[in-house]
Amino acid sequence: MTRVLNAERREAESGETRSVVVFLHGYGANGADLLGLADPLSEHLPDTLFVAPDAPEACAGAPFGFQWFPIPWIDNSSEEEAERGLMQAADDLNAFLDALMVDEDVLPEQVVLFGFSQGTMMALHVAPRREDAVAGVVAFSGRLLSPETLADDAVVRPPVLLVHGDADDVVPPQSLPQAAQALQEAGWQDVFAHIMKGTGHGIAPDGLSVALAFMRDKLGL
Repeated sequence: MTRVLNAERREAESGETRSVVVFLHGYGANGADLLGLADPLSEHLPDTLFVAPDAPEACAGAPFGFQWFPIPWIDNSSEEEAERGLMQAADDLNAFLDALMVDEDVLPEQVVLFGFSQGTMMALHVAPRREDAVAGVVAFSGRLLSPETLADDAVVRPPVLLVHGDADDVVPPQSLPQAAQALQEAGWQDVFAHIMKGTGHGIAPDGLSVALAFMRDKLGL
């Protein structure tokens, strides 16, 4: 049984929704943490609805935040608990996306998944395993989980933009080339990368500009 994800949203500036960006937040945060990015983005994506769900579980490491799944080296959970949590969260997110597309009357190719940190891990895990490809995945400061199963598990191969700060002390910067290599080896044609110089575990203006250009291109705007 899937859990219902509570979500905040920023309506399309034009009043007409022709595309949707789904923000997936990091460990210990919440949907509102990324929804603020709609402010600088909406000017350039006026027909885009921005939606930011809270992850399904309360976060032990951040009492007022949420997690998509446990992280053993942070919360002392087991690898089995982390794996179960990922699978359950993937089901939850898929159900959320399915309902969102019906409610907003949009097709998968009108939807971008925009992840940060653990949200990136979710986006890179869920998007390839869906029946229909989304327009693209923007993946900030995260990792590709289970790269060894990707080639067998992938149903679709949507375009992916990997962005990482070279001073990230939370998720190692080498996670970006590792993810890029795994995606390409699993048959991806459209994999793009951007390194944010001097940036830690966050989203710098240059990274957001690259993400905006990627989204406009993949949404056909």
